[in-house]
Amino acid sequence: MTYLLSLLDKSPVATATDTDALAATIALAEAADQLGYHRYWLAEHHGFDALASAAPELVVAHLLARTRALRIGTGGILLQHYSPYKVAEIASVLSHLGPGRVDIGIGKAPGGLPQSTRALQSERVTPRDFNTKLVELDGWLKGRALGAELRPAPRQGLELFLLGASPDSARRAAELGWGYVHAGHHDGDTDSLSRTIAIHAGGQGASMLAVTAFAAPSRGEAEEAVADPHVYRLQLPGGQAVNLGSRAAAEDYAVESGVQNYSISERRPRIVAGTGEDIHEELASLRRAHGVREFILDIPVADAARRLRSIQLIARARQRRAA
Repeated sequence: MTYLLSLLDKSPVATATDTDALAATIALAEAADQLGYHRYWLAEHHGFDALASAAPELVVAHLLARTRALRIGTGGILLQHYSPYKVAEIASVLSHLGPGRVDIGIGKAPGGLPQSTRALQSERVTPRDFNTKLVELDGWLKGRALGAELRPAPRQGLELFLLGASPDSARRAAELGWGYVHAGHHDGDTDSLSRTIAIHAGGQGASMLAVTAFAAPSRGEAEEAVADPHVYRLQLPGGQAVNLGSRAAAEDYAVESGVQNYSISERRPRIVAGTGEDIHEELASLRRAHGVREFILDIPVADAARRLRSIQLIARARQRRAA
């Protein structure tokens, strides 16, 4: 097998409680550790009833103690809400709690509705540009003197990734020497993917592709399970665009933003669904077409048992192909 497999977890709540959702995340990570997955990343979202993923750095610390081989990381910390110095401290401490096993992925999106963003940023007077904060974070983590001391200093083995879906994000990651994760689970544009991955190819870090994938014992069952998901893209004045899971959520976002002139477009996300073998056929095709060496899979169902079965089927199909 010529590519690595990793997992992204948003701690979906579904009909369970938040406690159950986080317990399912722990159980899934422990299973992934045994099944041979490479990384297990925790997303960050705020104020959504369906997700319990508000503090990925806390879950990373917990999972480091519950797993042995997996790299554990953030997918990602949403830097616009926080001080780069504080994020660097979090990354540094985690690098000591799990030497050689910690990834820090950084995201640009707000991760919640405008009211959540305002609450997160309520102590800040003047928001700073994301790229300015990203360069500052890079400086802290690479030991450049920026005034204050960073203690403890990060251990070797800490890997840094920028999450994005555009050539600009790939270029920025390459300039910093960071890895880049292309949000293929949001953007199914293969031409954009090829251009973006090619831009990052000159960087020092790895290029990864996020793919929404779900496996079941039969192709029909898998396709039926993911037949409903849609993405609603809200286009705001000034060029900002946000992907949301329902038209109501998109309309709420626009109302909370206080804007009048906006548009909402509906599309179905690209989901790879089928048996474990079907998933690997598609991943192998993407590998050949784009040179991707690692995929991070987003499992688009909330039921904990079906998510676990899905990652088991994908892992076992990988083992059969390798044999």
